[in-house]
Amino acid sequence: MTQMNRRTFAMTALAGASMTAACGNGIGGNGSAAIDARVQTTLSHMYSTYPNTLDLKNKAAGMLVMPLVTEAGLGFGGAYGRGALLVEDTTVDYYSTAKANFGLQIGAQQYAHVLFFMTQDALYNFRRSSGWAAGADLEYVFSDVGDSLATETTTLTAPVLAVVFGRAGLRVGATLEGTKYTRIIP
Repeated sequence: MTQMNRRTFAMTALAGASMTAACGNGIGGNGSAAIDARVQTTLSHMYSTYPNTLDLKNKAAGMLVMPLVTEAGLGFGGAYGRGALLVEDTTVDYYSTAKANFGLQIGAQQYAHVLFFMTQDALYNFRRSSGWAAGADLEYVFSDVGDSLATETTTLTAPVLAVVFGRAGLRVGATLEGTKYTRIIP
């Protein structure tokens, strides 16, 4: 085995840094600032369009805000988006969401969604998992007449509530089942 001199080490490190930057992982970039700006815009829109979500926010232990999820499918389909986890109105982590599916489907759409963690346990389990998948613990809060959200007493006792809104595009459905959330460094 040969020893590496300083010049070789420096050139290797520079090449590695260049490759990392080319992959768009956010080192030296403004990824977190862009996500934070989108999150604030999304929350402002949600609060003004659905004022009842302010009550959910005030009761929640934390919120995962995904400002833009893009979903497309033609037989095989998938979705991807990036967002932030807020606890007491402060960003504590960044997450990506990814989903893959197969079936009779065609089209593309974009939407925003917010997960409200209604208990400290639900928030703790989400933050401690290596990759959290939306599933049985998730309840939906459906939009009814444009300016309010329909909730039931059973919905309000659920550990995690999902609000999906701002849909654009042509595709049937915008569900979160089978969606995996993973912590990222933007």
